[in-house]
Amino acid sequence: MCIALIGGMDRLERHYFEEAKKMNVTLKVFTKLEKNLEKKMGKVDGVIVFTNKVSHELKAILKKMNMQCPCLMCHSCGISSLRKCIESLQKQQFPPLADKTT
Repeated sequence: MCIALIGGMDRLERHYFEEAKKMNVTLKVFTKLEKNLEKKMGKVDGVIVFTNKVSHELKAILKKMNMQCPCLMCHSCGISSLRKCIESLQKQQFPPLADKTT
Protein backbone atom coordinates (compact mmCIF):
# COMPACT_ATOMS: atom_id res chain seq x y z
CA MET A 1 0.00 0.00 0.00
CA CYS A 2 1.30 3.46 -0.90
CA ILE A 3 0.07 6.53 0.99
CA ALA A 4 0.84 10.22 0.50
CA LEU A 5 1.20 12.36 3.62
CA ILE A 6 0.57 16.06 3.12
CA GLY A 7 1.66 18.39 5.91
CA GLY A 8 3.31 17.44 9.15
CA MET A 9 6.55 18.60 10.71
CA ASP A 10 9.94 18.40 9.04
CA ARG A 11 11.60 17.18 12.22
CA LEU A 12 9.22 14.21 12.41
CA GLU A 13 9.63 13.16 8.78
CA ARG A 14 12.10 10.39 9.62
CA HIS A 15 9.72 9.06 12.27
CA TYR A 16 6.80 9.13 9.81
CA PHE A 17 8.79 6.90 7.44
CA GLU A 18 9.79 4.53 10.26
CA GLU A 19 6.21 4.14 11.48
CA ALA A 20 4.90 3.53 7.95
CA LYS A 21 7.60 0.92 7.35
CA LYS A 22 6.53 -0.92 10.54
CA MET A 23 3.01 -1.04 9.13
CA ASN A 24 4.16 -2.30 5.67
CA VAL A 25 3.21 0.96 3.96
CA THR A 26 5.19 2.97 1.44
CA LEU A 27 4.94 6.62 2.43
CA LYS A 28 5.44 9.73 0.31
CA VAL A 29 5.81 12.81 2.52
CA PHE A 30 5.19 16.38 1.38
CA THR A 31 5.63 18.78 4.30
CA LYS A 32 5.85 21.88 2.13
CA LEU A 33 4.30 23.24 -1.04
CA GLU A 34 6.04 21.73 -4.05
CA LYS A 35 5.68 22.34 -7.76
CA ASN A 36 3.85 19.61 -9.70
CA LEU A 37 2.60 18.00 -6.50
CA GLU A 38 0.13 15.79 -8.36
CA LYS A 39 2.88 14.37 -10.59
CA LYS A 40 5.23 13.84 -7.65
CA MET A 41 2.51 12.04 -5.69
CA GLY A 42 1.91 9.67 -8.56
CA LYS A 43 -0.48 6.80 -7.98
CA VAL A 44 -1.28 6.35 -4.30
CA ASP A 45 -3.83 4.20 -2.47
CA GLY A 46 -4.71 6.94 -0.01
CA VAL A 47 -3.91 10.46 1.14
CA ILE A 48 -3.51 11.75 4.69
CA VAL A 49 -3.59 15.50 5.27
CA PHE A 50 -2.37 16.95 8.57
CA THR A 51 -4.49 20.09 8.44
CA ASN A 52 -2.83 22.06 11.23
CA LYS A 53 0.53 22.05 9.42
CA VAL A 54 -0.58 22.76 5.86
CA SER A 55 -0.51 26.15 4.19
CA HIS A 56 -3.72 27.63 2.83
CA GLU A 57 -2.24 27.55 -0.67
CA LEU A 58 -1.52 23.82 -0.39
CA LYS A 59 -5.07 23.18 0.88
CA ALA A 60 -6.42 24.99 -2.18
CA ILE A 61 -4.27 22.85 -4.49
CA LEU A 62 -5.50 19.68 -2.80
CA LYS A 63 -9.11 20.75 -3.27
CA LYS A 64 -8.51 21.28 -7.01
CA MET A 65 -6.88 17.88 -7.45
CA ASN A 66 -9.33 15.22 -8.50
CA MET A 67 -8.19 12.42 -6.23
CA GLN A 68 -9.55 8.97 -7.01
CA CYS A 69 -8.44 7.55 -3.66
CA PRO A 70 -9.57 7.91 -0.04
CA CYS A 71 -8.43 11.11 1.66
CA LEU A 72 -8.28 11.51 5.44
CA MET A 73 -8.02 14.88 7.15
CA CYS A 74 -6.44 14.96 10.61
CA HIS A 75 -5.82 18.08 12.67
CA SER A 76 -3.01 16.57 14.74
CA CYS A 77 0.36 15.77 13.16
CA GLY A 78 1.91 13.32 15.61
CA ILE A 79 3.13 9.78 15.07
CA SER A 80 0.11 8.27 16.82
CA SER A 81 -2.20 10.28 14.53
CA LEU A 82 -0.35 8.93 11.50
CA ARG A 83 -0.67 5.39 12.86
CA LYS A 84 -4.43 5.77 13.37
CA CYS A 85 -4.92 7.21 9.88
CA ILE A 86 -2.91 4.41 8.26
CA GLU A 87 -4.89 1.79 10.20
CA SER A 88 -8.11 3.42 9.04
CA LEU A 89 -7.00 3.33 5.40
CA GLN A 90 -5.88 -0.29 5.70
CA LYS A 91 -9.25 -1.35 7.13
CA GLN A 92 -11.23 0.15 4.27
CA GLN A 93 -12.70 -2.54 2.09
CA PHE A 94 -12.63 -1.92 -1.62
CA PRO A 95 -15.22 -3.88 -3.59
CA PRO A 96 -13.77 -6.40 -6.05
CA LEU A 97 -14.18 -5.71 -9.73
CA ALA A 98 -17.35 -7.26 -11.08
CA ASP A 99 -16.91 -10.29 -13.30
CA LYS A 100 -18.74 -9.56 -16.56
CA THR A 101 -18.41 -12.99 -18.13
CA THR A 102 -22.05 -13.95 -17.59
